[in-house]
Amino acid sequence: MILTSTAIGDSLVELEILGRNDWEDFLSAPLAVLVLGKKGCAACEQWALDLQQWFDSGQAPDGARFGKLILDTPGLGRFKIAHPWVSEVDVLPFNAIYVDGERVKEWAGGNIPRLTNRLNRYL
Repeated sequence: MILTSTAIGDSLVELEILGRNDWEDFLSAPLAVLVLGKKGCAACEQWALDLQQWFDSGQAPDGARFGKLILDTPGLGRFKIAHPWVSEVDVLPFNAIYVDGERVKEWAGGNIPRLTNRLNRYL
């Protein structure tokens, strides 16, 4: 499911809502930004809006996938078993950058300059 998308040139930048059937494929992408949140989390909702505005502005980089995983969605037990570090996340939203399936960077909170600074290392 796509939360938001914007065409930039010939590409499409989108925030995908991930579930039990697609998180593995998403994380194995060459470059993926995973956003963890929960239902009813005001900071998570604001971060999603900030990302949407960033996508709409045309400033989001091409070549990265962006996905959001709502941790209190039923059916994510396999994700949580495969990624036990998630149980230690105590601040949401939480972001992680994956390169070819490997988590290379992580941080709490939503901030576009911080995201772009970290992403630029892998673009």
